[in-house]
Amino acid sequence: MPEPEHPAYDPLQPGQGEAIAPTGQGGPMDLALDEAESLEKTLGDQPSGPREKARSLWSDAWHQLRRNPVFIISSLMILFLVVIAIWPQLIASGDPLQCDLSKSQQGSAPGHPFGYDTQGCDVYTRTVYGARASITVGVCATLGAALLGSVLGGLAGFFGGWGDALLSRVADIFFGIPVVLGGLVFLSVVTSTTVWPVVGFIVLLGWPQIARIGRGSVITAKQNDYVQAARALGAGNGRMLLRHVAPNAVAPVIVVATIALGTYIALEATLSFLGVGLRPPTVSWGIDISNAASQIRNAPHMLLWPAGALSLTVLAFIMLGDAVRDALDPKLR
Repeated sequence: MPEPEHPAYDPLQPGQGEAIAPTGQGGPMDLALDEAESLEKTLGDQPSGPREKARSLWSDAWHQLRRNPVFIISSLMILFLVVIAIWPQLIASGDPLQCDLSKSQQGSAPGHPFGYDTQGCDVYTRTVYGARASITVGVCATLGAALLGSVLGGLAGFFGGWGDALLSRVADIFFGIPVVLGGLVFLSVVTSTTVWPVVGFIVLLGWPQIARIGRGSVITAKQNDYVQAARALGAGNGRMLLRHVAPNAVAPVIVVATIALGTYIALEATLSFLGVGLRPPTVSWGIDISNAASQIRNAPHMLLWPAGALSLTVLAFIMLGDAVRDALDPKLR
């Protein structure tokens, strides 16, 4: 006759047999039973609610940026510059193009704290209105170079092959062009007085740096395990690039673009100082510095205020870029 089946042995279920019954002698069997009951109570006491969600790279970076005084100070400075660039009449009620030659090179006066320039224009009003051209050139050039460079560099790094080699050689050609010399050649034939030729020139020479950074970041990101797992599960190139690679490769591009924004503002002022950037009647810090350079001994206030505004603006964007770099780079924490 077949033997009767016995239930499976479970050490956490007392009463299944004499082997797990307490002996009362304090032996090994009683200790094992006590440990099992303690484990069962411990597992039963653990909360079953949702655990705290782990912070992502961006939330962790924002958590660190909020506690960084350099980021706070630079952000406030940039916010102030953007506000006066959009609405300069908030702090300057005059007209930057209204001049009086009888007041040429005069110092500060009531209602005109920065004095007058060679043409008798109010230096304070021109300094305030000059922020608009510099901020516009810097922001537009940075956005254009970042978009063009990140798209070309990302595609080249992801697909590789002849497209990657071609992009690298083209970028090397642009890296070999001196920026100031290229601006003198390219902008000297342009007759427009708007900011767009200067923006186009900066984008033309600025995208290779962003492209090289984006290419290297994409090459590093696409070798991660989660990208290989998505490829093994049948994900297409577009989905892998947009959902897995790009979000994890964009941080270095943001850091470089933020620092480059201040550099582009300084480049615009340099080209305007040389006479090939922005041209009158556009109000620009570079134009005012160029007009004041020859009169620095007779009227130093003409050079001091626009040059100081330019220096503080470039410093603010560089400080912001350094703070963002420290927050997004885990190696610097």
